[in-house]
Amino acid sequence: MKLIAHTDGGARGNPGPAALGVYITDTDGRPVKEHGRYLGHATNNHAEYAAVIDALEHAKELGADELDVYLDSELVVRQLAGQYRVKDPGLAQQYMRVHNLRLGFRKVTFTHVRRENNKDADRLVNQALDRHAAE
Repeated sequence: MKLIAHTDGGARGNPGPAALGVYITDTDGRPVKEHGRYLGHATNNHAEYAAVIDALEHAKELGADELDVYLDSELVVRQLAGQYRVKDPGLAQQYMRVHNLRLGFRKVTFTHVRRENNKDADRLVNQALDRHAAE
């Protein structure tokens, strides 16, 4: 089964309060999972990687063997494609986690999209940040 995931991560302040958003649909565009989670104090890049990790984990739980991931972080997409090196030790750990999770799928793709084409995932990030701020 193939699923489509839109992921986003963000930090207010960078670093600062951070959250992730994962919006997963079937190939017909029907939502199958919406997930937003507060991460604590982190950078944008750490939040972006955390979102990809959550998307891979949720897709596997949903029974996917193929996953197309769309995210608005060009850096993360290029790192996952092997075009850029991962120099930050914390990001390197997350990179390896993504690599290991990918092995559980027949096929995984990562595609950079413009922010305006990632609104559902962005909405989930902001909802998680706003929920935490209200607590």
